Amino acid sequence: MAQLEVGGRVYEVDEDGFLQDLDKWSREFAQGYATVEGIEGELTEEHWKLIEYIRNYYAQFGIAPMIRKMCKDTGLDLKKIYVLFPSGPAKGACKLAGLSKPTGCV
Repeated sequence: MAQLEVGGRVYEVDEDGFLQDLDKWSREFAQGYATVEGIEGELTEEHWKLIEYIRNYYAQFGIAPMIRKMCKDTGLDLKKIYVLFPSGPAKGACKLAGLSKPTGCV
């Protein structure tokens, strides 16, 4: 298992960089990991809106939301999500939300 240092703390991640322990997630983790994911500067309100949506959905249903549901519920279209998270909703947004690697189509 790989390790990732963000903000002076070390996190266990899988081979694709997904956090292995959801309870270790913090806003500081997300902000620090954002640069690794190609996001410049501070995370915006829209970034946090999607990250919090993903985390809440996961807490309720135990899986990452499907992309169509994510777009509908947040009001962000897929193009905007890719602007916010250049590596996409599954790779970028779910990583920053602290989820393990999603299965299937999100």
